Amino acid sequence: MRQEQRDGLIRSQNMKQLERTRMTLWNETKSLPITKEMVWAAYLEVKQKGKSAGVDQISMSIYEKDRSKHLYKVWNRLASGSYFPPPVLQVEIPKKDGTKRQLGVPTISDRVAQTVIKHQIEERLEKMFHDSSYGYRPQRNAHQALAKVEENCRRQDWVIDLDIKNFFDEIDHNKLRLALDKHVEEGWIKMYIDRWLRSPLQTKTGKQSVRERGTPQGGVISPLLANLFLHYALDMWLTQKFPQLKFVRYADDVIIHCHSYEQAIACLAETKSRLLNCRLRIHPQKSKIVYCKDYRRKGVYREVKFDFLGHTFQPRTSKSKKTGNLFLGYGCAMSIKSRTRIFAEIRKMNIPRMMCNSIVGIAHRLNPKLRGWIRYFGRFRGWSLSRVFYVLRIRLVRWARYKYKRYRHNLNKAYRWLDEIREQFPNLFYHWQVGFSN
Repeated sequence: MRQEQRDGLIRSQNMKQLERTRMTLWNETKSLPITKEMVWAAYLEVKQKGKSAGVDQISMSIYEKDRSKHLYKVWNRLASGSYFPPPVLQVEIPKKDGTKRQLGVPTISDRVAQTVIKHQIEERLEKMFHDSSYGYRPQRNAHQALAKVEENCRRQDWVIDLDIKNFFDEIDHNKLRLALDKHVEEGWIKMYIDRWLRSPLQTKTGKQSVRERGTPQGGVISPLLANLFLHYALDMWLTQKFPQLKFVRYADDVIIHCHSYEQAIACLAETKSRLLNCRLRIHPQKSKIVYCKDYRRKGVYREVKFDFLGHTFQPRTSKSKKTGNLFLGYGCAMSIKSRTRIFAEIRKMNIPRMMCNSIVGIAHRLNPKLRGWIRYFGRFRGWSLSRVFYVLRIRLVRWARYKYKRYRHNLNKAYRWLDEIREQFPNLFYHWQVGFSN
């Protein structure tokens, strides 16, 4: 028996050694420098970010069941130069203005492949990107962009709120290839990027459409390509044409700060012309010139506020840190549109009718949402969330009245019950933990 165990152990060790040898040979004999370790690292990144399925209808839970087979296929084809991306699933989501935004959802395997190639070029592109670009970049985020805009608004009187119409759908492929040629020497990387640019869109009904421009908003590599395109189309051009002006760009949302109204008019006209030369269009209704009115600026102008990254910049009453006196400043807080979207989300959750045995179950389901809202909108004038939590408080009381008969006909008693719950369990809901009053 012992001899059989020894023989089994030896066979197992031999099989592991053979597998390691095969992996080494596979990685060494493929024509392109793509290793299995690169594919695995890309897969782990994709797994953290999304679980939705593409045209193949394979979600992350299904993908996991046959993960080795899928990842081996991705590596084998990427490393041999034979990888061709499948069509991208076309999905429509509503925009703030009531129109539809076209998103492209690649398959999970395609997202892994895009991540592998993105890792090959991201570091070198990051080194040359403009310091005023904040969107979809490592170690940069929306809060940094908002803080920079707020700082610039204190120094410059005027703002150009620039909106590029359908930016991701209208990126010119030939101009993008010129930018890639300047920074990417490897022909195989450009070959794969070109295949992604040309991969067709497919609706849920199976209808396909060929793309001659644009890069799918929803693809892994699309934000990096978009930043590269706008680096030359806008960032570097603004730096050379208007070196005295400050600007902040988050993907295709651009804020340009000007010293005077005349300068803002001239800059907007030339920027519009520049973008037209790059085959991009400024949205005529959404792009505007705004006066940053505060206690120092006494002019009277129609436009004194603008929205940026879900926040509204406008004249606001502020308190001096030195004297404690109130004064009219200019800053940002959560926009009315953002608050309306949160209200719609709360209604959709139908809290009063949630089937939970106790309020602990309600908290478990709500806390991920609350955490996200507070972490994003609570950074700048967090009191703007108070109305959200006021509405949430009403919904929780309604749930209690549906759940417990003793509160059904006594509203005040239901509110007292919720207050007692907060007193006893102050960490139950995330907004209670961080000290919001409602």
